[in-house]
Amino acid sequence: MSDTTNHTHNINWKDAFSLEELPDSQVKITGELPYAELASERNAAIVALGKDVQLDGFRKGHVPTPVLEKHIGEMNILSEMAERAIAHSYPHILAAHEIDAIGHPQIEVTKIAPENALGFTATVAVVPTFTLPDYEAIAKEVNLAKPTADVTDEELEAKIKEIQTSKRAYDRMQELSKKAEDEKTEGKEDEAKQTMEEVEQKVEKDNEAPLPELTDEYVKTLGQPGQFETVQGFKDGLRTHLEAEKKQEVAAKHRADITDAIIAKTEMTLPQILIDSEINQMFAQMEDDLKRSDLKMDDYLQHIKKTKEDMAVEWKPAAETRAKLQLILNDIAKDTDIKPDADEVNAQTEQLLERFKDADQHRVRLYVTSMLLNEATMKYLETV
Repeated sequence: MSDTTNHTHNINWKDAFSLEELPDSQVKITGELPYAELASERNAAIVALGKDVQLDGFRKGHVPTPVLEKHIGEMNILSEMAERAIAHSYPHILAAHEIDAIGHPQIEVTKIAPENALGFTATVAVVPTFTLPDYEAIAKEVNLAKPTADVTDEELEAKIKEIQTSKRAYDRMQELSKKAEDEKTEGKEDEAKQTMEEVEQKVEKDNEAPLPELTDEYVKTLGQPGQFETVQGFKDGLRTHLEAEKKQEVAAKHRADITDAIIAKTEMTLPQILIDSEINQMFAQMEDDLKRSDLKMDDYLQHIKKTKEDMAVEWKPAAETRAKLQLILNDIAKDTDIKPDADEVNAQTEQLLERFKDADQHRVRLYVTSMLLNEATMKYLETV
C-alpha cells in the first residue's frame, strides 16, 4: 500500500463505497474515486514508469517529463495513476467500513478515462463472523470426563509380554541369521538358504510357546547393560516410562476432545484463502520432514502414486478444522483477555532468530505470539 502520511482526502469513504456480502466469507466493495485522487498520483506514476526508460540523447533517469509522457503514453500513465490511487485508498475504505480483510483483493476497474472519476470493485476475503458457543460449559463437561493417566497392572503386564515376545523373536532371528551366515561362509549355500526360509516358521512357533519366567537374571538382558538389576526395578522403570507416555497421549487427546467439542458447536463459513493457507503449511511441514529423511517431495508423491492435488483434497477437512480452531482460539483469548507473557515472547523470538539468521523478525514474533497465545488459551480451557 502507498504511504498515506503526507496525503489528505476529501472523501467520505463510507458513503462513496458500498459493500456486498458474497458467499464463502467474501465482500465486494464498489464505488468511485474522484479524478483528483488520480491526479495527485500523476508525478509518482510518471517517475515509476520512466525510471528504466532509455532514450537517445538523454541520460537514464534524466528524461524531461514532457518527452517521457509522450514516450510512455497517456493511457499507460492513467493506468498507473489508477493503480496507485486504488492502493492508496483501499486501507481507508477498509477502515471506514470496519472490514477485517484477509489477503490481497481482486481489483476490477469498471470505469477509467482522463479527467473522469475512477470506478472499480474490490473483492476480498474477510475474517468470518461467528458466535462463540458456551465454550466454558463445553470445556467443563469434557474436563469432567478426562481419563486418568495412571498405568494399570493389566497394562503393565501386557507391555512386559510385548517386550518379552519381541526379545525372543529378535534373539531367534539373530541366532538363525548367524547360523545362515556361517553356512554361507563355509560354502553351504543351499543350507544357508534353507535356514533363512525356516526363520519365519521358527519365530512363529516360538510365539506359541510359553514366555520365559521373569527373573532377576532375565531382566538383566533387557534394556541397556546395567539398566535393570531386579524384576521390581524393571517393573518400576517400565511403569514410569509407560506413565510418561500415557500422560502425553491423554493430554493430547483431551485437548483434541475440548477443541473438537467447541468446533462442533460453532457455525462459520471459511474463506478459501484460510483453507489454502493451512494446506500450504501442511505441505511445508511435509516437505521439511521429507528433507530430514533425504527425500524429495516429487519422489515421495510418485512412490505413493498421488499428486499434490490429491493430497490437498485429502487434507481439506483437516485444514478446515485447523483454520476454524485458530479463529475460535483467537476469539476466546479476546473474550477472556488472555495475553501471552511478553518476556516469554521476547525470549522465544530471540531463540528462533538465533537459529534462523535470515528470518524476518516481525514474522517470527507474530508466530511466537500466536503459539504462546494458543497455549495459554488451551491451558485456560483445561482448567475451567
